[in-house]
Amino acid sequence: MKPKHTHGKKLHDKKAIVLLSGGLDSVTTLYYAKQQGYTLNALIFNYQQRHVKEIERAKRIAILNGIHYNVVSVDLGWVHSSLTDKKIPIPKSRNLKKSEIPVTYVAGRNIIFLSYAVSYAESIGAKKIFIGAHIQDYSGYPDCRPQFLKSFQRAVNLGTAKAGMEIIAPLIDLSKKEIIKMGLALKVPFEYTWSCYSGGKTPCLKCDSCRFRIQAFRQLGMEDPLLKNI
Repeated sequence: MKPKHTHGKKLHDKKAIVLLSGGLDSVTTLYYAKQQGYTLNALIFNYQQRHVKEIERAKRIAILNGIHYNVVSVDLGWVHSSLTDKKIPIPKSRNLKKSEIPVTYVAGRNIIFLSYAVSYAESIGAKKIFIGAHIQDYSGYPDCRPQFLKSFQRAVNLGTAKAGMEIIAPLIDLSKKEIIKMGLALKVPFEYTWSCYSGGKTPCLKCDSCRFRIQAFRQLGMEDPLLKNI
């Protein structure tokens, strides 16, 4: 799923869409795609997530990189997820070794987001869509599995006017530690990213996303830059 070098190809072959949440995975993906020479257009989604703070972080990253972005509002009011329903508590200290689907799963989220990206890509003549899905996500989220991404890509190319669309997940086989290591090499400003699910002014330090992130930085002998002011 890694992008191929396209020296000498038409300019539109280097035009791409990136799904940008503001989290360290999507931001690292953006920086990776930018390094590969792609002209990027970012899609940012407001799906009434309680951690709406990530939207402002995503905008900041896009502006910092001079990337055009669109914020898409999606009403997922029927979804039963702790990310969208404040009546459902965010899990704290969950056993991350268990493979059950967590209550932070948002039904069909990546299917919806990628569908928007496909429409956007087809409309502007882009052939690549970058998504920050990776191995620690697909251990719990079915719409992050490589099998899903490959199948979705096949479906897209059967359902669009011109075939040749590619879904690229450059982080798919990487752990959170490896993603951060890649991001450091790409000079990702991790201090501008946001990962916490709880929606507070500072990271809660206990949700799955915080724990994965903090642990990964520590494995690299570093402190998460978001913890410096706590």
